[in-house]
Amino acid sequence: MTPAPTKALITFEDFEKLDIRVGTILSVNDVEQSNKLMKLTVDFGDHTRSILAGIKQERDNPKEIEGKQALFVVNLPERKMAGEVSQGMLFDLGYADGITPCLAMPEMPLPNGARAG
Repeated sequence: MTPAPTKALITFEDFEKLDIRVGTILSVNDVEQSNKLMKLTVDFGDHTRSILAGIKQERDNPKEIEGKQALFVVNLPERKMAGEVSQGMLFDLGYADGITPCLAMPEMPLPNGARAG
């Protein structure tokens, strides 16, 4: 893989606008109206959210990520896709570079809802 060029510089204030949190993936369910999307139910400590992720074709068994902690962007507006509502975004690595994506995960268990940054 040839690394992509670095994107344009942003300010620290721009970075601080992102709310990236640790959540535990409680369940992974099929989104019937989509060839790509799976519906993740994610525990953020004080609440759960439904987050749609385009992982259906990326993994032989998308349910293998159930019970794992991962990073999520939680301050995006809700978005309706394939008849379902997504309340955030899975923060994974590799997709933008055309390689098999993997979860961005903490190296040790953390409390759900812990913030990145």
